[in-house]
Amino acid sequence: AGSRGLSGHRQARKVFAKARAGRRAGEMRRTISKILIANRGEISCRVSETARKLGIKTVAVYSEADKHAKHVSMADEAVCVGPTLSAKSYLNVPNIMRAIRETGAEAVHPGYGFLSENANFAQACEDAGIEFIGPSPSAMRAMGDKIQSKLIARDAGVHCIPGHIGILDTQQDILRVANEIGYPVMIKASAGGGGKGMRIAYNDVEAVEGYRMSRDEAMASFGDDRLFVEKFIEEPRHIEIQLIADKHGNVLYLPERECSIQRRNQKVLEEAPSPFITLDVRKRMGEQAVALAKKVGYHSAGTVEFLVDKHHQHYFLEMNTRLQVEHPVTEFITGLDLVEQMIRVAEGHPLSFTQQEVKCNGWALESRVYAEDPLRGFLPSTGRLDKYTEPTTAGVRAALSLTNPAVAKDGIVRCDSGVKEWSDITMHYDPMISKLVTHGSDRLPANALMRTAPGT
Repeated sequence: AGSRGLSGHRQARKVFAKARAGRRAGEMRRTISKILIANRGEISCRVSETARKLGIKTVAVYSEADKHAKHVSMADEAVCVGPTLSAKSYLNVPNIMRAIRETGAEAVHPGYGFLSENANFAQACEDAGIEFIGPSPSAMRAMGDKIQSKLIARDAGVHCIPGHIGILDTQQDILRVANEIGYPVMIKASAGGGGKGMRIAYNDVEAVEGYRMSRDEAMASFGDDRLFVEKFIEEPRHIEIQLIADKHGNVLYLPERECSIQRRNQKVLEEAPSPFITLDVRKRMGEQAVALAKKVGYHSAGTVEFLVDKHHQHYFLEMNTRLQVEHPVTEFITGLDLVEQMIRVAEGHPLSFTQQEVKCNGWALESRVYAEDPLRGFLPSTGRLDKYTEPTTAGVRAALSLTNPAVAKDGIVRCDSGVKEWSDITMHYDPMISKLVTHGSDRLPANALMRTAPGT
């Protein structure tokens, strides 16, 4: 991947200035003045920040355990939606709908996780006349089931992993299909996500065991034990394409993100662009992602995930119908605020830039910072943050000023967090504390910033 000058980062902000401008002449839209954020922690803070910039009031929801959380203090209003357990608070649709009515919020941003890909919640908002800042319920349903989404993707001309696109009900079915495809194979839960309900099998014995374990885990995690089998791609890269689409049929793809560094099938470090993807491969993947979005009438931000083998052949994995955790790296290299774009789309604005205007400027890395215990296999670690200091651009530049002045001059550091000193990390929620993001003129400068930031 060639060098990309950091002047492009400033250039991108000029290119996309009109994306932040007011409505076009004659444009019909619904002005949003208050958003309820149906989430907690870092992403709730992230949405509040952009809403404040746009002059939009925000409502935070919180569980009894989160009464003093950072995301509560960042919003203009806050409503308790239940006790500590997520099922009784952040996943409690009736309580959240009640909070919407009581506060007079006109729109809901679901963030990621919790209800963000719950089509029934999106439908409840639509039925109540509340703008759901995300895709339509029908698009969410179409892409929410892994088997159905692969069938739709195939019909849209998207390259899919070889396999049996259909439910396999018995152990004998799994063995038959695995031998037809050829080992190794991946056994997957149709309703899966987050690495759950997945097993690799290299022979019949492992396929039988994988069938049993995947089915049990899928039922426990999703209440749905349907399984399918596809070819396991060896030495894969996990590459995803960020989309932004409006309600007028315009769908654009942004430069790819690479999320290949994972633990337990969950991402821990992401970067944009990918050092492996060529411009030609990016174009092919982007165009297929756009075709898939158009096939289901998609609007808002969404991400199409692919596996790419060592020969640069890409295979459709799934579509996430929400904002991704790793969206900041895309924001850095494009100059776009993706939360702002989601709000504009929800208001009815057409996209105010074209595919030709999308640029890739510099390089960005994101590291997820977790409360985990390395001596216990990196299991979540609970407790209170007695001391918490976030790296800053100024601090990192000062640390690099003598050893690497060129990087120090233009490097940027961003920390998206949902905690503060004395915040409690509990067993009830995700142990991610923050996301540390760096941006430099190319991959090496971005990496130097990332290596330096945690120690400042």
